[in-house]
Order: sequence, then C-alpha cells, then structure tokens
Amino acid sequence: MRIAVPAESDKNETRVAATPETVKKFKALGAEVIVQSGAGTASGFADADYVAAGASIAESAAGAVDNAEIVLRVRRPSAAEVAGAARGAAVVAIVDPFGHEKELQQLAASGVAAFAMELMPRITRAQAMDVLSSQANIAGYRAVIDAAAEYGRAIPMMMTAAGTVPAAKFFVMGVGVAGLQAIATARRLGAIVSATDVRPATKEQVESLGAKFIAVENDEFRQAETGGGYAKEMSPEYQAAQAELVSAHIAKQDIVVTTALIPGRPAPKLISAAMARSMRAGSVIVDLAAERGGNCELTKPGEIVIDSGVKIVGAVNLAGRLPATASSLYAKNLLAFVETLISKETKTLAIDWQDELVKATALTRDGAVIDPRFAPKA
Repeated sequence: MRIAVPAESDKNETRVAATPETVKKFKALGAEVIVQSGAGTASGFADADYVAAGASIAESAAGAVDNAEIVLRVRRPSAAEVAGAARGAAVVAIVDPFGHEKELQQLAASGVAAFAMELMPRITRAQAMDVLSSQANIAGYRAVIDAAAEYGRAIPMMMTAAGTVPAAKFFVMGVGVAGLQAIATARRLGAIVSATDVRPATKEQVESLGAKFIAVENDEFRQAETGGGYAKEMSPEYQAAQAELVSAHIAKQDIVVTTALIPGRPAPKLISAAMARSMRAGSVIVDLAAERGGNCELTKPGEIVIDSGVKIVGAVNLAGRLPATASSLYAKNLLAFVETLISKETKTLAIDWQDELVKATALTRDGAVIDPRFAPKA
C-alpha cells in the first residue's frame, strides 16, 4: 500500500499533510510512504527527517502520487495533481467543496475517492480527526499575537514610576474553538476581555475563562444553536438588536477579533464600516473570516486596511503562520482517520462505505460526486 504526500501547490500554504512522526506510524501499519522533496520544508521538516522516519523521497509531485492508493494533502488537489494515483485511491484533504462544485466534479472524474476532513462529524469517536478544531485553535492563538503586534500600545496594565499604562480591551466575536483560544490568549497577555456569540452555551465558557459575555439574551438567543453545535443564522430583528448592543461596545474597544463562520455560507457581516470607524485611532480588528468575505465590511483578504486610523487585518490562513505546530496537529488528524480506512489484517486500503465517518466525509466515488449537496443538479 502506497501513501503519497505531495507538496502543496498553493504558494501561500506552508503546512504539510504528514510529519516524520506520522510517517513512522504509517510504516507501522504496513504502508510505503512517498514524500515529495521539499514538502515539509516550510514546516521545518527536512527531507532527511522523512527518510530517517522510513519514507522515500520523490523529486516531483507526479513521482510521489504515481500509483498511490492514498494521497494526503492539506488543500484540495486538482484533477491533474492526482492523475497518476491508483484507480479508486483515497484523497484526504481539506477539500473546501462549498462554491467549488466544478473542481469537485473534475476530481471525481479522475476516479479518486475524495474525503473532506472538515466535514468530519462532531462525535466522540472522531474527536482526534477534527481538523476544524485543531487548526482553529492555532488560528485563534495567532490572531491575538498578530493583533498585539499591530497594536501600537502595551496589552497588559503596567504600573511604572512614570505613570500607569491601562490594559488593552479585547473583544472576541464568535466563541467557537478559535474564539475560546483567542480569549484565553488575550487573558494570558493581561488584556481586559469580552466576547459575544449567538449560542447560549458559550456564555458559561466565556465566563469560565474570565471574560465578560455580551449578547441580547432573548428567546431567539436561547434557541440559537444547531444539533451539530454550530450557530444558526439569526433573524434580521435579532441581528439589528445585537448590532446596536455590539456597536456601542465596539466603540470602547482597542482590539476586536472576529471568528464567525457558518459552514457553506459567506461570513456574516458583524462589523459595519461605521462601527469600525467608531473605534479610536490605533485600534485593531483581526478578521479570521476574511477568506469567506469577512465579518467586517472593510476587510480585504490578505491585506491590512487602515481606515480612520483603525487597522483591519484580513487574516488568511492564520494556522499556516505557525506551520510546524499546525502541521503536527493536522497530520495527526489525518493519521487517525486514515487508520480507519486500512485493514489491520491485510494492511491494504479497505474503505467501509457504511462507516459513519466515511458517509459524512466522502465526496466522490467511482467517477461521480456522491454528496448530494455538491452533485450536479438534474
């Protein structure tokens, strides 16, 4: 059984889908692992590290993928990038299928079975496979570090002979994994932290971290969570009431970190241009939803916009800003899932298409898109 780890083709992607540690574990499962030369360089893993772990090095992506039964990637490969893989090979990656149906159809036509790690169900058995959580954790931490770097003042309160420096006020919008990590990191830096989310369960989490919870707590708020633990889209009336409360709060903040995303939809707009401009000059907004259109009206993906003295950081691939840590966690997520696709007896690829993990993540099979959300419409 051949497992391929090609380098990422996106020049902005610094992560890698396997580390020397996971290579050793794949070898223990009876696999032959082929890593493209330089695949781990940006994450701090040299070719020699992979060789020492038991992998072979291929000079090109085509050489790595050639006749592979499993292809591990960070981002979705193109059909051309998996053209040499074995028929029916499992391609495991963060596929990002929403809005990319055409690319998914092309991938299906290449004959591979594509699995989207970000669609992993949130069940106990799959906790070790949850790439959204592992990568959001890193992104939430990095967002605060970047915010502190862009902010022209100290974060903690400082009492000096020359006078007292007040602590910075942090406001975190969206209390998922990234938001909780942002709160914890900002608190460790000594900031005064507040946070908001439309899910009532997050109030206790926010307060347990020592932050203040900000929300319009009406009946709609108390029912604003899906069975999968995601936020529901709120009514225009609730959004207006929440915006009024948040608007007054934002005007008093020094740093705002936004993390709100609804799977398969553009990022909800939480901060209007007027709200951003109400902050004092030198304030910072870090928008983790920039790749999906941004939570702030002024956000530009991959750019730092300065408007009325306020910096709006369009954060893109923040997890990739800590590539060694992010890759280590992501590679373990992949290992945990791929182990379920391999027969322990025959040490070959043996996908159980009735497994709940496979059903939730499989997008293509036998030349067709099998997830009805992305299949071509009749």
